[in-house]
Amino acid sequence: MKIYQSLNEFIPTKKTIVTLGTFDGVHLGHNVILDKICNIAKQENLESVLLTFFPHPRLIVSNDTEIKMLNTLSEKAILLEEKGIQNFIIHPFDKFFSELFPREFVEQVLIKQLNIQKIIIGYDHKFGKNRAADFNDLIAFGKEFGFEVEEISAKQVDEVSVSSTKIRNSLLEGNISLANAYLGYSYMLSGIVVKGNQLGRTIGFPTANIEILENYKLIPKNGVYIVTAIVNKKTIFGMMNIGVKPTLGDNIPSIEVHLLDFSEDIYGQKIQVNVIERLRDEQKFDSFESLKSQLEIDKINTIQYFENSPTLKNYFT
Repeated sequence: MKIYQSLNEFIPTKKTIVTLGTFDGVHLGHNVILDKICNIAKQENLESVLLTFFPHPRLIVSNDTEIKMLNTLSEKAILLEEKGIQNFIIHPFDKFFSELFPREFVEQVLIKQLNIQKIIIGYDHKFGKNRAADFNDLIAFGKEFGFEVEEISAKQVDEVSVSSTKIRNSLLEGNISLANAYLGYSYMLSGIVVKGNQLGRTIGFPTANIEILENYKLIPKNGVYIVTAIVNKKTIFGMMNIGVKPTLGDNIPSIEVHLLDFSEDIYGQKIQVNVIERLRDEQKFDSFESLKSQLEIDKINTIQYFENSPTLKNYFT
């Protein structure tokens, strides 16, 4: 898959089939569109293109600074490549772009820059200044400019009954199992390993402190989780704490991962953590010994989870 940071970078080699939108989470509900666009691209010898915008349009149009996303751009790229999308365009969304009238968007973007043959969009998609145009307008433009328009109906999407909002709510409530079921994969956190206070190693539980640079990334509810981590292209099993470490009195939010049977120096490396299951709430203990005892229990529960997992037990060593 080729990744472009602007529409201006993309030079189509043939006619394209396009879909556009945020595709936050790249979840099961999105698969209807993604599978269709990839299949049609193969059948009709077209280039598949997914156009998204960054930052999120709501940040520009309505100054919604509270919005949190399920994927960073790099995470989204990994997922889209797995789906088979050939071209992923991340176009900067600014005030100027938000002011494009629907006809301008069609002429300048779809026709001139994307060389469109066909577009597939969700039933509720709106576009152009003030989101003034909808599917029916796109149909009319298609007839005028000679491209096909296909809608993913409400029925097709609702059959899966998935939305990014449902996934966000599940993560904020700590219901990682439901979130993962909606996603179709384990929720991921990607970041750089940085040095922490290193107190974990003094009680036998050294941790990799994960710094997520993208402040728009949604972090699940505080607590202890079962995870796997991708380190140097290898899958490592572990457990993760999200929270403020109340026993230490830090009150500084952190993400710390204890990797089982792992002792390599990975400071400065970027790792991907896949959140598998939630073990418990974050707790304040009256002593380091009490904390260590609970961590031993967490470790046992984590190991048992992997040993009993039909899909993961073969990797457990």
